[in-house]
Parts: sequence; C-alpha cells; structure tokens
Amino acid sequence: MSLAVEIGAAKVAKYATSESGDTLELIERPHGGISAVLVDGQRSGPAAKVLSNLAARKAISLLGEGVRDGAVARATHDYLSTHRQGRVSAEMVLVSIDLASRTLVVSRNTRCAAYLSCHGALRLLDAPCQPIGVHTHTKPVVVEVPLSGDMTVVACTDGLPSAGEPDHPLDVPALIMDRPLSGTAQSLANGLLQEALNAESGRPRDDISVLVVTVRSDPSESRIRRLSASFPVR
Repeated sequence: MSLAVEIGAAKVAKYATSESGDTLELIERPHGGISAVLVDGQRSGPAAKVLSNLAARKAISLLGEGVRDGAVARATHDYLSTHRQGRVSAEMVLVSIDLASRTLVVSRNTRCAAYLSCHGALRLLDAPCQPIGVHTHTKPVVVEVPLSGDMTVVACTDGLPSAGEPDHPLDVPALIMDRPLSGTAQSLANGLLQEALNAESGRPRDDISVLVVTVRSDPSESRIRRLSASFPVR
C-alpha cells in the first residue's frame, strides 16, 4: 500500500512578546522518513528562544546521524543539563515517520499531551514524563505504532490546551475529531491555532505551537516530495 505523509504547523508568540520561545525543526531521516522536533523553552521571549533553539539543534543533529528517537531525547536532555548546569528546563516532543521500521514514533518529554487519531479512534498520549534539562536520569515516553493509511498525530506546546482557561478551556480532542475528513494537516494546524486565539481574544497568554502529521493512502503512487513554509517578517 502506498502512503502519503503530510506535515502542517502553525505557531504564534505570546502577546506583546517579540519572539516565541518555541522552536520547530524538520529533518529527513538517513534511513528513510522524516522527523519533527518541537521544543518549548522555559518561560517566553528571547531567552526561551535561545534555549529551545539549543535543544532543537542538538536533537536534529543526532537524528541526522541516525540515532534512534528515544536515545536522541535522552542525549538532548544530558546536553542541555550539562550546558546549563541543570538550571533551566525545556519541554520537547519528537514525531517521526520511520520508513526503516514502517512505524510512526512519538517521543515525549513534556507535560502536554499529544493526540493520535487512527481509523476514527482518538488516543490521548499523556503518560507522565519530565521535561529535559533538570532532573537526573530523565527519559522520554515513547509510543510507536505501525504506519497505516488513516493516522493523524497532533503535538503542541502548552499554550494550546491552556487557551481560554479557566472559564472556557479548549476541548482539543473534540476539535481534532470534528475536523473534516478531507482536511489537510496544515488546515488542522491552522484551525486549532485559530480556536486558541479566539479563546484568548487574540491576545495569547503563552506561546502556542501546533504540529500535525498525517498519514494517508495514496492511490496516485506519486514520487514527488514537496515542502513549503510561510511566515511574517516584521
């Protein structure tokens, strides 16, 4: 069965903050597939951006060398802890399409849940785990499932589920399940971010980043790969 992978992302900085503390990076895996790394640096603003960039770059470099996702998360924790003497933390999630094993892999070091939709059923990936950079022997929670033609993973930073709190918190699972079946990964990411902005009256109290990865059947058998990005320049 031929499959097609789509990746969509949408992010916005905390209101009245010049720089988002979240960093998102993509890399092709050396044995086939693609990985996305989403890091939420402690607090917000330029200092958080430096921190999240530091962790994301380390994770990306290890993935590019063929290191397995769980080991990448542990090594990135050790690197950040050593570099900053265990004084700062970051939350990190890795989402990979691994064509060597034909699996989808989600590795979490974040208190924020990820969401896995497969054949109409939604699985909440919320097993307790620690952020990287502070605690000794920190390790990720890893979920690995075989690739199939109807899968969607949504990963985010904590600005998404906390939007609208305490009065009108977002029901993220319901928003995911209500998505149109024909929608793209980018349209789902856009929609979730817009719902969060609406809940925050256009003034988000935290950085918000949404990453969506979908796997679908591809009857076209196309071999063309495409990647695009859009961002404002102020």
